[in-house]
Amino acid sequence: MERFLKALWDTSSVSGRLVTSIVLIVLAVVLAVLAGRLATLRVKDTTNRYYLRKAVHYLTVVALLFALALLWRPFAGRIGVVVGLLAAGLALAMQEVLGAFAGWISILTGRQFRVGDRIQMCGVRGDVLDITPLRTRILESGSSSDPESWIRGRQYTGRVVSLSNRFVFSAPVFNSSTVLDHLWEELTLPVPYEADWHLAERILCEEAQNISSTVEARRAIEQMRHRYPVAEAEVDPRVFVRATPNWVELSARFVVPVRAARQVKDQVTRRVLDRFTDSGIRVASVTQDITIHSPQPSPTVPVVPADDQ
Repeated sequence: MERFLKALWDTSSVSGRLVTSIVLIVLAVVLAVLAGRLATLRVKDTTNRYYLRKAVHYLTVVALLFALALLWRPFAGRIGVVVGLLAAGLALAMQEVLGAFAGWISILTGRQFRVGDRIQMCGVRGDVLDITPLRTRILESGSSSDPESWIRGRQYTGRVVSLSNRFVFSAPVFNSSTVLDHLWEELTLPVPYEADWHLAERILCEEAQNISSTVEARRAIEQMRHRYPVAEAEVDPRVFVRATPNWVELSARFVVPVRAARQVKDQVTRRVLDRFTDSGIRVASVTQDITIHSPQPSPTVPVVPADDQ
């Protein structure tokens, strides 16, 4: 025991510092456990207890590192070499963290997106909830083109997705609300050739004009043109006609707000289908009409009995 205490207080030799360092580490672990429990005795909320305990542990680690730095201060003459090796190791081990931090600076200075914007990055789409120095949190929305999404529209799924900020350097970022806050939407309906597709086109165009946010989109585009040298975009609703081997394809193009796209498309689809039904126009589908012609029975020839011949 006497030898142990002597080595513990001997800070002039390497062996003595090693013993002291081990003792300091053990004491730090014990103090972190005890202090974490004492600090959370009167805290009832589980979440607050968790974060308070983590904060106590982090403070204990900082105090331990400070004590070890004071203990090993005789090596300060080689601090340049130690710091250089430490920096190289940290840069190699923390390249993901450094990349995320650089991405955070790029997001803030380049105005790629901000909190509240609707974006799509790395296959994740939704509204930005928070931008931290390392990660961006997104409230996910569904997609009709993603087979893994159980929400078949641009509405919230309820999940919060955290993405590393470093992806802004390696993946495209789609921002739907930073400038226009509107989207061009299309409603495509096939009409049989034998139907009155001119009437169907007129119905589709009228409903698209009623639902389109043309005035708001034109105002947003004018504001955008003051900032960026872009050509004037067409925002008036239009119906495009395309002939296919099976039917006449009518596509109505109109402008809708970003966060109301699914509701607006639902409304215009219902109205168009109701008017098609009232006008006797049916929507074409991939079906086949098969007509079966049964063979005509051959005329019977009367048989003359042998006695009558």
